[in-house]
Amino acid sequence: AVKVFQRTDEQLKSTYSRVFNSFGTIMKTDSQLQQDVCAELKWEPSINATQIGVQVKDGIVTLAGEVNSYSEKVDAEIAAQRVEGVKGLATAINVKVHGKNQRRDADIAHAAEHVLSWSNYVQPDVVKVAVEKGWVTLSGQVRWDFERRGAVAVIRHLKGVVGVIDQITIKDKVSSKLVKDDIEAALKRRAKKEGSDITVDVSGTNVTLTGTVHSWSERDLVNYAAK
Repeated sequence: AVKVFQRTDEQLKSTYSRVFNSFGTIMKTDSQLQQDVCAELKWEPSINATQIGVQVKDGIVTLAGEVNSYSEKVDAEIAAQRVEGVKGLATAINVKVHGKNQRRDADIAHAAEHVLSWSNYVQPDVVKVAVEKGWVTLSGQVRWDFERRGAVAVIRHLKGVVGVIDQITIKDKVSSKLVKDDIEAALKRRAKKEGSDITVDVSGTNVTLTGTVHSWSERDLVNYAAK
């Protein structure tokens, strides 16, 4: 006679906690992803993880809560995105500046212009700053995307900032074909495995990457390689 061993729901959950997708890579359950994201938030010293809630559905992570600075909000997003298995991210984190970190809009604007003038990434007087209720809007035209990203990065760490609106544009100074060829070459150098099935399309200063990767971290690697 053949004996049939019955398992409890918890045993089955443990047994099948990891499954393989069509690419042959291990996928995490939503419960495992939630645990890993929570652990990553706790591991990041710039984040007060007790203020941030984590929910996961079908690999999409939602962060919710209230933090005391815009930089902490961004750090939480970055921490969640680097967890293996995260397919997407939704953010419902509010920035509420308290106490000594509060600043007037005029003071934030002055500080923003000052740090931009000291930045190695941005040419003098190229990026313009406007501030309303703690929201900083950056505008202007730069030559390279690293200048745009550098400007946004230095602003997010200022006290009193609750958000950054990026309206910086990039000058179109080279042919689309040259840009496409350079990006495809960069993908082969920096992300050969992850970028092997990525299609590159260039229109003016807009670059569109199309394809499939296994996680948000691989997506970031491909995006970084193309920049």
